[in-house]
Amino acid sequence: MIRPISAVAAALMLATTTACGSGAADEEPAADGFPVTIENCGAEVTIDAPPERVVMLKSSAVPYLHALGVMDQVVARAGEYPTDYYDTETLAELDEIPQLTDETDTSGHLQISKEVVIAEEPDLVLGEVDNLSRDTLDAVGIDLLEEPAMCAQGVDDPGFDDIYSQLEAYGKVFDRQDEAAQAVADLQRRVAELEREKVGTGRTAAVLYPTVGGGATYAYGTRSMAHPQLEAAGFEDVFGDVDERVFEVSTEELLARDPDVIILLHNAGDPDKVEQAITRMPGAEALTAVENGDVMTQLFNFTEPPSALSVDGLERIIDRFGR
Repeated sequence: MIRPISAVAAALMLATTTACGSGAADEEPAADGFPVTIENCGAEVTIDAPPERVVMLKSSAVPYLHALGVMDQVVARAGEYPTDYYDTETLAELDEIPQLTDETDTSGHLQISKEVVIAEEPDLVLGEVDNLSRDTLDAVGIDLLEEPAMCAQGVDDPGFDDIYSQLEAYGKVFDRQDEAAQAVADLQRRVAELEREKVGTGRTAAVLYPTVGGGATYAYGTRSMAHPQLEAAGFEDVFGDVDERVFEVSTEELLARDPDVIILLHNAGDPDKVEQAITRMPGAEALTAVENGDVMTQLFNFTEPPSALSVDGLERIIDRFGR
């Protein structure tokens, strides 16, 4: 029986089925607990056996796979994997995985062809990209899983419980339930210790994603991991009344909410330029966070989507604004 996972119920549900003995004498027996059917981004994905040839098209799954000890099942990867995210052991594991491409379009979206991925003969692809959809892979019999928070519908109420649930989910997929249980216990203990510090008590904060070189500024609301991350650090989220994951915000709106602390997310590049995208906006000098120098840049996956890196991100926020 599968333990209920309330935090991820709408986005990632596991149901374990057993093979019927009748008529299956000429088939290889399924591994214990397999096949596993997963509801992922509104689609049902059936995993017949623990994956042995995985292709990663996004970096989001790396902390989970490392914690479970299955990085050696990844035969290829694509996209960006900033070294600041990972410890020495994880970087060594990534170095052993061939890089297919890190080419992106002007919006930062990965560009990779179906033929390149299919040539790797994967039994599972992790991460959906614009020009290589679930339907495209389904047509050639390749399973795809996306992080629940990155699905179009997102997660209604994201939090640290989603990290634990996703670890348990990957534990089922890769038949590493014991490793998942240990990793969950370790993360729960660490989060509890960090939450006790409450360095942001009495201060407000906002998490933004600016466009370097000019353009829109985006803010994160209660459907993003940014909100529980700020709460865990003790801050009041100035966008805690916005029931969206991410949305465009005007300079006037930011000035009106005037956070004491600003955390800027970015995917790659010079963090100084990311900070300047906010601090050099017309009128930015009136922002309390800018005036006091309380602006922090943070790589995107240290906040979004929910993963063990979000716990690292929480610790970085606490180090920057409290310790």
